[in-house]
Amino acid sequence: MKRGNTWSYVVRVTDPETGVSKPKWVGGFPTENDAKAARDEARVKARRGEYIDRSSVTVSEYLTDWLDGHALEVKPRTLDDYRNCIRLYVTPRLGAVKVQALRPSMFTKLYRDLRSGGGRDGKPLAVSTVTHLHAILRKAFRDAVVVDQLLSGNPVERAKRPRDAYREPGTIWTKAQLRRFLETARGHRLFAFFHLAAYTGARRGELLHLRWADVDLDGKRITITGSTSVIGGTRVDGTTKSGRSRVVTLDDSTVEVLRAHRVRQSDEADTADDAWQGDEGGHVFTTAWGEPIYPDTVTGLIRTLVKAYNKPKGKPVRPDPLPLARLHDLRHLHATTLLLAGVPVHVVAARLGHADPAITLRVYAHVVRTAETAAADIFAQALKED
Repeated sequence: MKRGNTWSYVVRVTDPETGVSKPKWVGGFPTENDAKAARDEARVKARRGEYIDRSSVTVSEYLTDWLDGHALEVKPRTLDDYRNCIRLYVTPRLGAVKVQALRPSMFTKLYRDLRSGGGRDGKPLAVSTVTHLHAILRKAFRDAVVVDQLLSGNPVERAKRPRDAYREPGTIWTKAQLRRFLETARGHRLFAFFHLAAYTGARRGELLHLRWADVDLDGKRITITGSTSVIGGTRVDGTTKSGRSRVVTLDDSTVEVLRAHRVRQSDEADTADDAWQGDEGGHVFTTAWGEPIYPDTVTGLIRTLVKAYNKPKGKPVRPDPLPLARLHDLRHLHATTLLLAGVPVHVVAARLGHADPAITLRVYAHVVRTAETAAADIFAQALKED
């Protein structure tokens, strides 16, 4: 039927809840043939139960509602990351496009544009960032298909995203270098933090969330129950990355380090007196006034300590300088050392808090391959022994 300057068609669609067939009018086609072609396609989809109502919802509108709907399902830091990625990279380029007009080629072009100049000051955006954005959009528009029924298929799934060779985490420090770093950090009031990070492989946020109630020095173990992060410049406590707590065993030297740290913290509380901000059973790692530590403090402190080792005051520059390292590299060093020592992957995975040993295998595949090189000799030697 012609309505004004455009053509419309009607198709009967069965309501899946009531089973009642109802007419659906769809308009806006420039020619009669266009309307007929769309009608025939709609009839086929209606018989299959795949009919999708036409919608004028834009990408910006849909993603805003999608993010609001996920506010209670994901961690605050994750939600903040989703919002920033969509705000910076998607909304300016695809925000005004109608969701039902999306095509895989649009996302392919989006990724290509971001790679060529989507970063700060027009610089190329890293492949890892584009890949991360792809994962967010794939999840969002999967819901547009399955949950909201705005699309019959996910266009993001068929988009071509840039690929980069996986860069395995290398061991920044050797074991000897780690020992030198910890010896340098020993004089700092947060020495126990770095020792515990290296000897447990725990994440920064997990250690900053740790309370004394979670520390069993007699049983030589800690229980990691949550994590601390930064959102919009504010310190926020939440669950661990996997959403589950875990127990990590301690060696004798680490127990002694924590005992000494607790004594030192108690002395600081006595010195601060009424100004002390901590409480009984409070955070293991605090400021000198008992306040929880801001995460970026320890991230920057590791660099400060490395520089202090390399260029000690009033002394010549070290002939064996420590390379600069990230705090997270202590976790990699812990995992790598255990795997090369023959500790089973599933044990290392449980210690690191990986939900599945497959994650550990993927992240530390290079370490596992190194250990496998000796497997043939070990097997042959075992057969020679009676």
